[in-house]
Amino acid sequence: MRAPDPEHWLYRHAPREWLRASLGELEQAKRAYAAHNGRAGLAGCRRAAGVALNGWLATLDAPPESYGRSYMDHLAALGADEGAPEAVRAAARVLRQTPLPGGEIVALRTATTDARALDAAETVMAHAYAGVVRAEPE
Repeated sequence: MRAPDPEHWLYRHAPREWLRASLGELEQAKRAYAAHNGRAGLAGCRRAAGVALNGWLATLDAPPESYGRSYMDHLAALGADEGAPEAVRAAARVLRQTPLPGGEIVALRTATTDARALDAAETVMAHAYAGVVRAEPE
């Protein structure tokens, strides 16, 4: 694992710091959904998952280029990553493919769709956490 490097986008935080930041993003998403702001809720779920994935990517000697730099790039790559469990890939696809409310497409929101996005974010976050723990020295 690399030492933190404040000049590098991925290594500016240690892997566990990325994970802590993702928990904050998830809390913001939950607050947004509670306030009936589906757009901010879904965006927060995507950010929470992507920030957690930064933590996992920061443990790798050479992160796969397919994962890109943005959280949406991370989710797209994870959704197609054959090395990840199917449930994790499916969760990444849910987050990536769910349309943001308020765009040109009218997306009907319910508590179930909000919970689905939150569950998907938590699944991706758990996968990232497991990757960070596996990479830590014993």
